[in-house]
Amino acid sequence: MGTPEISNPGHLMEMINGFRTSRIILTAYELGLFNFLKGKSVSSGEVARLLGTHPRATDRLMNALVALGLLKKSENLFFNTGFSERYLVSGSPDFLGGISHSVHLWNTWNTLTPAVAAGTSVVMGDSIFDRSEEWRESFIAAMHQRGIHQAMEVAAALSLPSQGKILDVGGGSGVFAFSFIHFRPELHAVVFDLPNIVPFTHQYIKKAGLENFVSTLAGDYLVDDFGRDYQLIFMSAIIHINSPEENERLIQRGVNALSTGGQLVILDHVMNDDRTEPAAGAIFAINMLVGTDHGDTYTEKEISFWMEKAGLSEVRIQTTPSGIQLMTGIKK
Repeated sequence: MGTPEISNPGHLMEMINGFRTSRIILTAYELGLFNFLKGKSVSSGEVARLLGTHPRATDRLMNALVALGLLKKSENLFFNTGFSERYLVSGSPDFLGGISHSVHLWNTWNTLTPAVAAGTSVVMGDSIFDRSEEWRESFIAAMHQRGIHQAMEVAAALSLPSQGKILDVGGGSGVFAFSFIHFRPELHAVVFDLPNIVPFTHQYIKKAGLENFVSTLAGDYLVDDFGRDYQLIFMSAIIHINSPEENERLIQRGVNALSTGGQLVILDHVMNDDRTEPAAGAIFAINMLVGTDHGDTYTEKEISFWMEKAGLSEVRIQTTPSGIQLMTGIKK
């Protein structure tokens, strides 16, 4: 599989101008426009009056959403499509609440040019997990939605222990832990995350009705103790936040917390040697550049080296049918 080559100027311009569509949708979402239209047909002037926005500008935004297929218009009245009603109205079971995180990402991605010049994020502020409560809530919601589509597939692909303890490091909502318990209800899962994330974890645990099967442990995964005697330690979407040196320490801490014969599993983008494939990983490396001090996506060789150095054997990459990449190893 080779890297795609762009040969059509029109295709290039379509890619360049993709930000326009994105910004239209994000602005409508940010304004709560889809919520306002839930179950009714309204003129753009009435929407503007109640949202406190400019009438002409609101009308043009809503016309653009019709053109994009997210609203419908009849006799100068606008209403949600069935798709928008299902996915873009808060309170719907399928509501895509994680889009709020994309609103935040818009601001950091706008700093890409100075970030490339500086070699690191130029966004002023604290670490990625030390931001506002609203930012943290939308981030965890985005990770949960992504995880819903991955967790059952990952759980089915792994050789899960039949009993004992498992640890989900940086587990956020606990969505992967929930799936592991679904497959092995004899297990007890511990979700480890930052003190300002764990309260959100408790909400998801309660909503899932898994209080007797999943508990939490608060701390910094680079500093605080994980405990001992876990049969499986799972690290999903965290090594890309860290520097290589931090990942060496993190994986070693994980191995130290495993029982002999226990398994450590890393889910992340696993890059080829020249870092151009998979394409999603190459693009995600830019997300880490603009948003973190020294995050990156890493190659199979790099991750294997860290795992073997920490004392894991039988280290291998595993790719699920949908393309999820896992690195697994067994404690000697």
